[in-house]
Amino acid sequence: MSDPHVLGLDLAPTPFTADEIRAGNPDGRRLLVRTRLEGRTTYHCDSFQDGDADGCALSQVVTDASGTPVDDPRTSRVTWRELQAHAAFPEAATTVTPERIQLAVGEVDCLRYDVQRADGSSTFWFAVDRPGMPLRYASRGAEVEVVEIA
Repeated sequence: MSDPHVLGLDLAPTPFTADEIRAGNPDGRRLLVRTRLEGRTTYHCDSFQDGDADGCALSQVVTDASGTPVDDPRTSRVTWRELQAHAAFPEAATTVTPERIQLAVGEVDCLRYDVQRADGSSTFWFAVDRPGMPLRYASRGAEVEVVEIA
């Protein structure tokens, strides 16, 4: 594939390349994420450390609403390409449209990915100026939003 946004045959272009994700998530980047599901609200933090050309250590920890950990973190080594692949959806089932939305982190220009699956649809909003995970997504009854970026 000559387009670094396309990871395989019949896949829609990803919003960011692995190199863009690496540049957008330097060591110390921390995201506080809120999840609402079945009337419950939970929080967790993702943080990036020890980044190099290939990947980084990604830590995830359950937190309270302020971002204070309430459990032990889980850390694993991931590649930037693996993180990019999380947004590689089947081209025939994916519609991408620009959309400006209001989020906890402010008003943001996004690429909205609507993905149709056998078990239902999912929607992902990727901020065009913040390479990495979607700042909001809705899937299988869950509503997930990044509420703080540090």
